Amino acid sequence: VIKTADWIVDLGPEGGHRGGQIIAEGTPEELAANPDSHTGRFLARLLPDAKAAPAARKKPAAKKPAARKKAASKNSKNAA
Repeated sequence: VIKTADWIVDLGPEGGHRGGQIIAEGTPEELAANPDSHTGRFLARLLPDAKAAPAARKKPAAKKPAARKKAASKNSKNAA
């Protein structure tokens, strides 16, 4: 599934308190060429020509952030 994605955001570098940082983002080919990405190293084995220029893929259009209405009051209701 990952190797056929249009765009990937790789979070890490590990899980838990050592994670949560954006390590890499881009096409599968771009991640495969990134030595800092665990996902990219895995993809490099699946995409033999990953070192070549990435396939012409359309980058996702920038979207406006989703509007949140009354989210705080609804999410914190009955919180312990």
